[in-house]
Parts: sequence; C-alpha cells; structure tokens
Amino acid sequence: MDEDELQSLIASMRQIGSDTQTCEVKESVSKIPKTLVETLSAFSNGDGGVIVLGVSERNGFTVAPDFNARKMRDALISQCNKLTPVVRPNVTILPLDGSQVVCAEIPEIQPKDKPCFITERGRYQGSFIRTGDGDMRLSNYEIDRLLEEQTQPNFDDDIVENATTKDLDKKLVTGFIDRQRELHPRILGAKSDETILLDLHVLRKDTSGRVHPTLAGLLALGEFPQKFFPRLNVTFTAFPGTTKTERTSDGRRFLDTQTIIGPIPAMVADTLAAVARNSRTGAVIEGAFRKDVADYPAGAVREAISNALMHRDYSPDSRGSQVQVNLYADRLEILNPGGLFGAVTIRTLGKEGVSASRNQWLSNILETTPYPGGGYVVENRGTGYREIEDQLQQAFMAPPRPKDSIAYFSLTMDKRRITAEEARPDSGTDVEHAIRQMLQTHQSVSARELKEASGLSKTTINNHLRALIKQKVIEPTEPARSPKQRYRLAGHE
Repeated sequence: MDEDELQSLIASMRQIGSDTQTCEVKESVSKIPKTLVETLSAFSNGDGGVIVLGVSERNGFTVAPDFNARKMRDALISQCNKLTPVVRPNVTILPLDGSQVVCAEIPEIQPKDKPCFITERGRYQGSFIRTGDGDMRLSNYEIDRLLEEQTQPNFDDDIVENATTKDLDKKLVTGFIDRQRELHPRILGAKSDETILLDLHVLRKDTSGRVHPTLAGLLALGEFPQKFFPRLNVTFTAFPGTTKTERTSDGRRFLDTQTIIGPIPAMVADTLAAVARNSRTGAVIEGAFRKDVADYPAGAVREAISNALMHRDYSPDSRGSQVQVNLYADRLEILNPGGLFGAVTIRTLGKEGVSASRNQWLSNILETTPYPGGGYVVENRGTGYREIEDQLQQAFMAPPRPKDSIAYFSLTMDKRRITAEEARPDSGTDVEHAIRQMLQTHQSVSARELKEASGLSKTTINNHLRALIKQKVIEPTEPARSPKQRYRLAGHE
C-alpha cells in the first residue's frame, strides 16, 4: 500500500462512517487492542484485508494523538506470532494528515492452511471470519468445512446402510451401465453389472459383506433418495417481489412453491420446469422470424442447478439442508450448502484448467447418469460455469453473480430485459408471411432450415408449408417424400 491508496481508503471510511469488509482501523495509542488477533485471524481466513493503526474511528477517522508508529508496528508484528499458522503481513509506516500511521496488509492464507486461529484459544474457539465491519467466530460446521480442504472428502462414498439395490431405479442403472460399457469396453466390457456398480462406487459392501448403495449412487440412480435423506432435495419458491417479505395484492407470500424430490436427474428436470413455468417468454426478431426467448436461458439454469446438486456439501452436518432455488421479480438465485472447494475460488471460476470436485464419486457417476429427454446430467469437465456465462452472453444478458462463503455458495442471474422488438404487437406473428419473406432473399429453403431459423417444431413448419403450397404461393423442388426436398416461390425456375 502506498500513501495515495491509504488516503483513498481513509476518505472512503470517513464518508461511510465505519470500518469496511476489508479494512479495520485501531487507535492503539498506548497498546495493541486485545481484539487485534481476532481481526488477523478473520482477514487470513477470508479474502485478506488491511489493518490501520493510529486512526480513531470514534473521532471521524482522524489520526490518533500521541501515536507511536514504530512502537506499534513492532507490537503488531508480535501479535502475528500468536496465531497458527503465523500471519506474515506486509507492514509499512505511512504519512497521514501530517502524522504517521501503521498499515498492515494481511494476505489470505492458502486453503490447505485454514483455519488460521488464535493459538491459545484453540481451533474451535479461536477461528474468526470477517463479516461486514466486524469479526465473527467461525462455527464448528464452518471449521470442519475448512479442514476438508486439506484432504479429499468422501462423504458421498458413505454406505447407506438401510438401503438395498432394490432402492435403485432400474432404468437409470441400465442406462448408466450401458454407457460405461460403451465408454470403457476394455475395462468394463466383460464385468458383471454388480461388479461395475461396485467398481464405480454406486454400491459398496459393509463389514459383513452385504451390498448397499452409496450416498452418491442413491442420489444419482435411486428411485426415491429422500426416503433415507428427506432434506436432500430442492426447494423452489417464486416470490412476487424483489425480497422475501413482499406480498401480492391479495396477501400471498409466494406465487408458487414446490419441494422437488427424486434422484438428481429428476430434480434437475423438475426444477428447470418450475423456473420455466413461473418465467416470462418473450419474442425477438431474427431475420424474418419471431423467436421465443426466456427470461432465463434453459441451458444456463440447468447447468447451475446440476452444479449445485453435484458440488454441494453432503457431510452429515449438512444433510438437513436443501438446495434452494428462489425466483424473484428481477432475478433467479440458486443456493447450495458448502462453499467452493479446493483450487476453485470466485477468481478462478470458469478459468481454463481450474477444477475441483468435493464429491468425486458423485461427479463421476453423474457424467453417465441418463437425463430425462436424452443425454447425461453433467459433463464434469470443469466447463459448467463457462457454459452458464456463454448462455447468458448469447442471450445478451448480464454475467452471473457468484457469492462464496465457507457455509454456502450462491449464483444469481438477473432477469432478461424486454427488447424493443418485443414491445411491437406485430413482432413476427405471421409464420407464413415470414416464410415468404425468407424466400425473397433465398432461392429455396428446406423444412429443416425453416425450423432452425424460426425455432418452431417440425410439425408446425410442415403445416405452414402445406398451407402455402395449397395457396400456390410456394412449390416443392423435388418429388414428394424426397430427402432432398426444398421449397421456392411458385413460378420461379
């Protein structure tokens, strides 16, 4: 930090009248405050921050009189040795308003070293995190999540002792096994179904040799996982306003609410349907045709919901918490228990080559778990967040807004704004007129080209083509049922 940066920081705090999420000031005229070690812990466990000694908050962020900068610098450094691991800040003495103050830049420590705690209080009593302009003690749950960063969690590999193979969905299991054999014929081609499921940790044997589904196997391929874990579901709520407290004119708190259950592929599909059901579909003009455009691109929503269910915390402490999908008047929020894991941070989300799976077995299983309507639940290639960004960009929408903490992760998508074309009452409603208009600039078109240009179904396009042929507006270029069939304006050779 240099003198100009310090001046800007102090000016900002004078304006708002308080410390900030990333900066704490202390008078420290005669001694270092006892709470300083808590701030050192909090900044180290969060995103880092700045401590300024020699500035009085109660006196409007002015320099404290009789402040001894060199003495307090040495005292601050000695406080850093009271933490585990030891904090190593960048400490400088800088001029401010004709006097001197001490500035200490506290770096965030590596995830593998968290939590940073006050040694004499111990890990569970001496670990803090920055919240607003204050320091709060981390809960036992949050500390346990930080400790998980030091090893690979295996909660998704837990045996579900009360479940049996009968609790798996036969259709999902068959599709999963068939895909695995297709992908890995040399390794899995000759193995039995049960051996494949054991090898891929869909199933595990207990100490008595009995076979049970794992948590990952049950969540991905189970008939009804909530029979064993009732809160491992998705809750969907559509609110009438921009906050949870607003009500409709007739007093309702929710426009729609649903508890979504089943295996992960079903929960993803049903949640996507709930969002679509409660969203507006607009229309924009592309070329000659009107195209329906949703408030939230289905591909982006599906990816976000899949990621939330795949990467959420499945430790015993969080199995009473669900994934929440909240639809407001101006945004869609998706929240899941457990923050980002491993090398993945807010800064590295979507970056090439940066990927980490808290639930390695579940992630692997979902790659080849059939998704309703075709395909598989996830790709699991570290590209999910980029896919969300791309989908929103293609829809000319703002980038997603992620928020990460130790206890939860959230992703917010802002609602798509209505375009000028959508405000037009006649915006592309006449499909047959649009087909004629397209043929004014094309010598001929196929039904497939019209389907792709319009976004309409094959059946709808064919119905309009038949109507135009009957009206003798257009004519086919090939005999009926020809795979090369195209259409042109009638009378044009």
